[in-house]
Amino acid sequence: MPAKIAVLAKQVIDPEMPMAAFQIDANAKRVVTPPNIPPVVNGFDENAVEAALQIKDSQQDVTVTVISSGSEFALDVMKKPLSMGADDLVLLQDDSFGNSVDSFQTAQLLAAAIRKLGGFDLIICGRQASDWDNAQVPLGVAELLGVSCVALGKKVELKDDKVVVERLIPDGYEVVEASLPALVTVSNELGQPRYPTLRGIMAATRKRPTIWSASDLEMDGGELEPRLTLHDLFVPVSNAECEIIEGDDEQDAGRKLALRLREEKFF
Repeated sequence: MPAKIAVLAKQVIDPEMPMAAFQIDANAKRVVTPPNIPPVVNGFDENAVEAALQIKDSQQDVTVTVISSGSEFALDVMKKPLSMGADDLVLLQDDSFGNSVDSFQTAQLLAAAIRKLGGFDLIICGRQASDWDNAQVPLGVAELLGVSCVALGKKVELKDDKVVVERLIPDGYEVVEASLPALVTVSNELGQPRYPTLRGIMAATRKRPTIWSASDLEMDGGELEPRLTLHDLFVPVSNAECEIIEGDDEQDAGRKLALRLREEKFF
């Protein structure tokens, strides 16, 4: 059956970068993007792209649109889903969209873009983003659009007018069905995202993303007002100390260790 699928993706700082390159701007309360380490598409969101493309591979007349929100983008990075096989890329880009820690604001922006695009049969998201790990935006989008949400999918299929999801649970998985339109979040158990092909990379370079600002989404200052205030952002300082307890033999060392732990009131 014909189907329109949206994938919500986020540009994040590379979580694999060396810790020495991680810096925080204390005044701006934000993480500084290292100049020599490009950002990446959030890993779980690449799983979401793969889930959408698997459906596209198995059915005819399926289109996949990737939507992302932020204050600035590295186009080479955000075009990766296009090189994997997605059809369109929509970037919500505005200086007022930079508060990525405010999950509600991000959910509002993405929901507004989905409405402007005419809605989708299925929306697929990664389970959470690697920068803040909140896992709140997909739930917010589903609530704002009034659609059902199935979380932690490891397999996603469209059958007639329903989405069928193998959903992870602590001791295995369960099969869940939901009427369309619906939103599904996926995890890395879905499988390794496909690598972009040379043909896909060349096709992606020729595609121009749709870029919308706050005015394009017809959102006023009140709607964009942050609901969450970040009071401080810092790297915690660890002052761990190690004390070696020695004794004449193992039994003596164990006795001294027990006495030392009692002095520190561990028991």
